[in-house]
Amino acid sequence: MTVIIDYDAGNLRSVQRACTEVGLDAEITADPERVRHAARVIFPGVGAAGSAMRSLCGTGMDVALKEVIAAGRPVLGICLGLQISLDHSEENDQRTLGLIPGNVRRFSFDDPELKIPHMGWNEVRVLQPHPLLEGIEAGDEFYFVHGYFPQPEDRANVYAVTDYESEFASAVGRENYFATQFHPEKSGRVGLRLLARFKDWDGTC
Repeated sequence: MTVIIDYDAGNLRSVQRACTEVGLDAEITADPERVRHAARVIFPGVGAAGSAMRSLCGTGMDVALKEVIAAGRPVLGICLGLQISLDHSEENDQRTLGLIPGNVRRFSFDDPELKIPHMGWNEVRVLQPHPLLEGIEAGDEFYFVHGYFPQPEDRANVYAVTDYESEFASAVGRENYFATQFHPEKSGRVGLRLLARFKDWDGTC
């Protein structure tokens, strides 16, 4: 069983539809017990770090998610799911889940032409191989919508980067947890390929 975590962070149906397209039967659930017993978990979301953490901690979903990761089952974070996986977010000075050491920073630019949020298609450059990134080539673009970006402490946790004035981590991972700042479910063919690889991923790198 694959579950998509519902913690009032939106964008769940589009993730579920994309999963269906690649033959991955995924159930949306707000029940921590369903998450605990899942074979694999998708942790998506759009919105604010503070409200997301209140929902996760208030329902016990934070504990369930950590238990699934500790058990070695594959977990995929998307967008806000990635950001609240780190230790801390600058968004309202919010402590987050601490699954990967690091912080989330707000974009700040010298170039007035660069808008916040970073929205639209942008290239993702793979730095080191990962089963979920297999087949991504130079020039492949994914869809982004975000005003904050992840900054892991350890470069070994950064699997891909993207440029928006300067370089930021756009895919991070640690053992059986992998997360993207971009939205694979909104990224057409290349995004669906990533979700198809998640369907078959056993959680090892």
